[in-house]
Amino acid sequence: MGNLKILLFDLDGTLLRNDKTVSEYSLEILSKCKECGHFIGISTSRSEQNCFSFLKEVKPDILISSGGALVRVNEKIICSSSFSVRETNSFIESVRKICGMDCEITVDTSDAHYWNYKTNPKEQDKSWGDSIYTDFTDFPYEALKICVEIPHPGLAQKLCEHFSELDSQRFSDGDWYKFTKSGVTKEKAILAVCEACHIDISETVAFGDDYADIGMLKICGIGVAMGNAVQEVKDIADDITLSNEEDGVAAYLEKWII
Repeated sequence: MGNLKILLFDLDGTLLRNDKTVSEYSLEILSKCKECGHFIGISTSRSEQNCFSFLKEVKPDILISSGGALVRVNEKIICSSSFSVRETNSFIESVRKICGMDCEITVDTSDAHYWNYKTNPKEQDKSWGDSIYTDFTDFPYEALKICVEIPHPGLAQKLCEHFSELDSQRFSDGDWYKFTKSGVTKEKAILAVCEACHIDISETVAFGDDYADIGMLKICGIGVAMGNAVQEVKDIADDITLSNEEDGVAAYLEKWII
């Protein structure tokens, strides 16, 4: 594994423990990996704004956020793919026609995270940061990623079929579905990172736990599933490490990379 140059980590359920913190052990191992010359990358469905608290600790060289819609290498944006203001509002209008006016929606923009929440998101998860409340009436911003909570499977299928030209994915820990522009995925973002860094995809390793991580685990040189990953992720992974609660990322890096 000495040829690996880029180390990529999902956040929730992967690098983060269940309390949404990065352990001191993980930070120590990541620091050692940097000293050995490896690029450290985060690849997450969270918005960039929702990553800020973790960025200060991890200090990644690469940040793939909003499921691949925004990509930075050494803080320079190399990829950004968003819905126009008109497309964003048209999407929200269609969602409400299909799923009801009271459905919960979140929108990532380039500098904020918006939510028409029924309860304050900080009461659910403090790591979501300063989510901004809106009723999404004449929403004036371009969306990098839009998520919709759809408890009814039939409505979820109908919505995904309605927007079949977009990239959609369900999250395993609830009834939330993410939508990005067609072809906007973590794996496409990783290919762009490799091109920008002049590194072959075979020289990358990725860690993940959820459906949205399957593509990146398949495409990278080595794909590692967390012990807590959904079975579909474990089935396609090259290797399986300990769970996020057991610092599976750090344990794997210490054994095989350092």
